[in-house]
Amino acid sequence: MFDYGVHVRSPLYALYERRLLSKLPADRLPKHVGVILDGNRRWALDQGSSTEVGHLAGARHIKEFLEWCDEVGIPLVTLWLLSTENLHRPERQLAALVEIINETVVELAATGKWRLKLVGSVELLPDSMREVVKKAELDTANCTGMVVNIAVGYGGRQEVVDAVKSLLVERNNKGETLSSVAATLDADEIGRHLYTGGQPDPDLVIRTSGEQRLSGFLMWQSAYSEFWFCEAYWPDFRRVDFLRALRDYAQRQRRFGV
Repeated sequence: MFDYGVHVRSPLYALYERRLLSKLPADRLPKHVGVILDGNRRWALDQGSSTEVGHLAGARHIKEFLEWCDEVGIPLVTLWLLSTENLHRPERQLAALVEIINETVVELAATGKWRLKLVGSVELLPDSMREVVKKAELDTANCTGMVVNIAVGYGGRQEVVDAVKSLLVERNNKGETLSSVAATLDADEIGRHLYTGGQPDPDLVIRTSGEQRLSGFLMWQSAYSEFWFCEAYWPDFRRVDFLRALRDYAQRQRRFGV
């Protein structure tokens, strides 16, 4: 039997969590948390099960994680669910993963708690996923709770390429020449054309599974982010791990490149 990522807390852990939560300074918590939900496949391998079971376990853990974020008052979360590289997986694997993500997005939208936003290259997505995510955006547009970026068909390099293309099209439509664009182009203007344009950059980026790299996640936006890497696979990522990440973040002195 598999627990599919369901976590049963011991009384001691519950007590420890309450202590951590009580000591978190509200004025030093991140406003935007990005999460690389890594380790589903390796979790399944350790369980002696299929990759699909691992992705299902990871998907079932997402709603619980968002409730933890809500509990401490984080206003914006970005979840990396499907990379551009994932789109090149064998057809059967990709179809199963797309179905799991679609069901997850529908479930999150149905809660009515959070405003969902697509973050990724729309053109690269399978038709079913594009329709599901865009509908979730529309259905949750008036939600006043936490904003949840659903990063699907997402790649950091692709995002920068798309941003520059969008910027050039916009300036061309205004009748500007390439030389005038080049003379006035700056980082802020590119930032406005990113998938996350208009949103604050992530303060904290969390990656599970023990890997200590970003793999292109929010590559532009994370220039001054704080990073927290956790050994646990995503389905095993616990509330106490999340609270420890917040505690560690609150204790850091951010320098923003200075």
